[in-house]
Amino acid sequence: MGIAITLKEYLTDHGSSYQVIEHVRTNSALETSEVAHVPGDRLAKSVLLGDEDRYLLAVIPATHRLELNKLSELVKHRLQLITESEMAGAFSDCEVGAMPPIGEAYGIDTWVDPLLLAQPEIYFEAGDHRALIRMTGDEFRNLLKDSKQLPMSHHI
Repeated sequence: MGIAITLKEYLTDHGSSYQVIEHVRTNSALETSEVAHVPGDRLAKSVLLGDEDRYLLAVIPATHRLELNKLSELVKHRLQLITESEMAGAFSDCEVGAMPPIGEAYGIDTWVDPLLLAQPEIYFEAGDHRALIRMTGDEFRNLLKDSKQLPMSHHI
């Protein structure tokens, strides 16, 4: 599958420079960082959350675990993990669990952990479990400039 069409169009519309890195199929962000030889703190992991009214995409380093209660308190919504079927609907051109961290491309509010924004380069899922996008930290920060920033994770 490679890069998801929605993501590709969004990156093109924003003039983003990036590379696609192919790797063997993986089932987790940490496994992806290992097989792709990518530092886990530079691999963005996307976690789709929601409540009765909306979706929210939390983006954290692959080496971290989301602090869901902390995020829920700060956004003043009782957030929960979204089911796989809802994920498939929200990111219709992506494989379940391979969502890119650019929620705005899909009309979803994005909250990002500032630890990722401090990195010199970032890697993230391209829409399937076999390809990553690689871009500079500046490119990534530019794409997420309208996102909310919040320390919302801790190292595993």
